[in-house]
Parts: sequence; structure tokens; C-alpha cells
Amino acid sequence: MRIKISHTKIKNLIELNSEPFSDERGFFFNIYRENDELFRKIWSCRKILQVNISKTKLKGVIRGLHFQNPPYVEAKLIQCIKGKVWDVAVDLRIGSDTFGHWHSVELSEDKYNSIFIPEGFAHGFQVLESNSELLYLHSQNWVKESESGIRFDDPSLNIKWPLKPKSISSRDLSLPYLKNL
Repeated sequence: MRIKISHTKIKNLIELNSEPFSDERGFFFNIYRENDELFRKIWSCRKILQVNISKTKLKGVIRGLHFQNPPYVEAKLIQCIKGKVWDVAVDLRIGSDTFGHWHSVELSEDKYNSIFIPEGFAHGFQVLESNSELLYLHSQNWVKESESGIRFDDPSLNIKWPLKPKSISSRDLSLPYLKNL
């Protein structure tokens, strides 16, 4: 199995493209291996403290843009295991040359790709196929009192969502704009 790393224009935000082992039975590939040199470079000395799966039923739904405040900032490795999503990461690292910049990548079960989002980023996605599912590896546990986010339609970010937004949660609609954080 081979993995290709694609560096984005935002430092330390990385897309991984896997080439699975396939035969007449199906396929097999790794999303993470602690002892692999490539994964060690990306994940470094972080631990995996939480693993989540999300399912979104309707095409067009946007979830996010979410993050956790210090001291619970987290890195994430995200893989689409069913369907297709348009995944977005926003750089919120104070002092970063790309603060407030965003990067998107289409994640799908057919592409076998994933995205590594380091600490200091907000994350969200829009569902491009109904009943899409994402697998998340987190370097930190979820702490309700630390959760935060920014609005998906923040004019200072000017994110070009591919579909008309549908079914935004009341929580996400109540998130502040970046300038108000």
C-alpha cells in the first residue's frame, strides 16, 4: 500500500492519498499506523484520544466550522468512509502567515483520501452525497466547555461552498464571525 502526501498552501495542513490493496474480495488500506515513518512525520508524538464517526443524511448540509479552545486544541485526521464531502479547514493560528485563510478538499470513499488538520484550525464540511460518513481521529478529547467555532458564511473568509447551504444547525447559526472571536 502506498500513500502520497500533498502539502497545501497552508503550512502543516496535509492531504493524504492512499492506494489500497484490492482484489476480487474488495480492498484494504490504512488510515493510520503509529509505527509507519510517514504517519510519524505527520502525527508526530500526538496520541489518538478519540475516534468518531459522523453521518449526515442530506446533500447540501454544512457542519462547522468547529474547533476547541486551549488547552484542548486538537489535531484531526479525517477520512470519508461513505459518500462524498467538501471538507474545509481554516487557519486560526495567531501569528501564522495564513491566518484566516482556508483550504478545501473533496473527500470521498472512492478517492481513499484523507486530510490532516493540525492544532489551531477550524473545521467544517458540506455533504455532496446524501448519507455521507466521516471517520475522525482526534489528538484530544472533546470538552464541551472548550468547544467553539466560526460561522460558515463569515464574509471575511468568503468560503465558496459548492452547493446551496441546507439544514444548518441552530448551534452553527449562532457561532460568531472571526472578527468577534
